[in-house]
Amino acid sequence: MRVSSALSGIFLSAFILSCSSQLPMAIADVESMEPVDTMALSDVRQLEELPEPSSPLGLRVVETEIVNQLTGSGSPNATDARWNVHGTDLGHMFTHKGELYMVFGDTYGPDGEDWRSNTIARIADPDPANGFSIAAMIESATGAAKEIIRSAKVPGLEWTVIPTNGISLGERMVLHYMSVRMWGADDKWYVRRSGLAYSDDDGQNWTRSETAMWPAGTGFEQVAYVESEGMIYVFGIPQGRFGGVRLGRVTPQHVFDPTAYTYWDGQGWLGNVHAAKAIVPAPAGELSVAWSDAHQSWLMMYLEPVERAVILRSAPTMTGPWSDAQIVAHADEYPGLYAPYIVPGLDIDDAVYFTMSRWKPVYNVFLMKGKLEAPVVDLAAVETTGIAKPDIELDQVDK
Repeated sequence: MRVSSALSGIFLSAFILSCSSQLPMAIADVESMEPVDTMALSDVRQLEELPEPSSPLGLRVVETEIVNQLTGSGSPNATDARWNVHGTDLGHMFTHKGELYMVFGDTYGPDGEDWRSNTIARIADPDPANGFSIAAMIESATGAAKEIIRSAKVPGLEWTVIPTNGISLGERMVLHYMSVRMWGADDKWYVRRSGLAYSDDDGQNWTRSETAMWPAGTGFEQVAYVESEGMIYVFGIPQGRFGGVRLGRVTPQHVFDPTAYTYWDGQGWLGNVHAAKAIVPAPAGELSVAWSDAHQSWLMMYLEPVERAVILRSAPTMTGPWSDAQIVAHADEYPGLYAPYIVPGLDIDDAVYFTMSRWKPVYNVFLMKGKLEAPVVDLAAVETTGIAKPDIELDQVDK
């Protein structure tokens, strides 16, 4: 995944090396690559602003530390020697059949060689306190980590395919992806479309759904999934990192049917994706959402590109109101930071674990830990300001 103009040379060299080492794959093997209008961006929607949070008090991370480096030559997992993964990013996670899987974006061998648009690993121990040792990666015939969702690697049509989050539906793994047409300036890129891919053999082979595809400009080019009480909730942001966060939902049995999704318009759920209203204001980059039972709150982490920081917000319900922005990690301390993904399935109490990518000084994924604290509530001040609970019907949103 592109994160800086400093990486453009790596991507270009990887593309050239890929083309020089083998004939380009038949485009039909990837998907129909007819030209599509990806310039109909949601730029106007991205500029929408929200008022200040009506519930400004929220959970905060008061101390952040690196647990360890997960990928690359400097990691205990030695992914360079084991799977020819010298550099990669993202590292969002989902649980499937009791196992924790971690999904990566653009992956490289030494010096930008052996470019794969995406790879996936299985974690040996799902408890991040033990450091996240990688038990296995889906491998190609050579033993290197395999590109699981094939990409055409044709700039202007489909440069790469980046998975943005995953879920498990019983026997089936599902990944949401964005098909990136072109990389733009820093923190901007142009998506052909987004869609779903699935695997029915525990990640060995993947197929792009022929029905679950969305055109660029919906505001859900990148997503974070949350499964709650029989529904799958979809937090979405536009292509790039300058849009607000929106919310949709669907039943698991209809996840491959775009017409079955409904979207939060600020009052209720509507079937029109363009009716979705921002629940968190722009700008927001790669994001993740998790429930803390201990704090009876939803937690959201994302990259704020202008502040150059990983942000935490919390809320009593998925629709909000979301608290004010708390800085979890800043680029002054962690240069090149992006893509914070909360480890799923944990009882989040006094600490929150998350993966975080950096594009410098090394392009790799790190496991992070943040000390979490609830704010001290001044009851007199609350009574004075009259902060009220959100007026939301119980059947509108879970928890």
